[in-house]
Amino acid sequence: MPAINAPDLELIRRALAATACDDQPAGSMQAAVALVLAGEPSDLHLCLIRRAEHELDPWSGHMALPGGRVDPGDTNPRTAAVRETSEEVGLRLERSTHLGSLGTRPVTSAGGPTGVSLFSFVFHLGETLEPLVPSDEVAEAFWVPLRHLLDVRNAAYRRATRDGQIREQPAVAYQGHLIWGLTYRVLTTFFERMELQIARPE
Repeated sequence: MPAINAPDLELIRRALAATACDDQPAGSMQAAVALVLAGEPSDLHLCLIRRAEHELDPWSGHMALPGGRVDPGDTNPRTAAVRETSEEVGLRLERSTHLGSLGTRPVTSAGGPTGVSLFSFVFHLGETLEPLVPSDEVAEAFWVPLRHLLDVRNAAYRRATRDGQIREQPAVAYQGHLIWGLTYRVLTTFFERMELQIARPE
């Protein structure tokens, strides 16, 4: 199989340039995540987390991007993404480059609406893969190569039963875990900005 050509920093910067100032004031029922990129410009990695197991969390144990609800004290959703990333994995995005936004999308749970809108922001932290320091809310944190997310050999399905029917959702496998659902959809949008396709089962 040919080598995977992942987007470099300059391509990402150009693709997101039109959204570099896309933000809104904080309001009710909003959440924000950060797509934190780091590493050599031609070999970028993305920070992903695995949420800690908690019986009250509908996304317990899921692979995710660092982020969370927008608090009343947050100036806007991007501020919330920066704060949550610091709290969850110890990365300080205040000194990073904000490359742009992927806009908003509704958050669903078990196939139904939650009334929450998700904002997604892309940052470049630098060429160093800084240590990730998971909080109590995070079971594990990873620097995942972008090329891994594009490699069809890593494509998988997540199978689940809902309403008595087995449903299959596209996913990307990484170190024994599946990246699927909302996070998979956000990453799909990210790669589509560069006219690329995230790994998808054939």
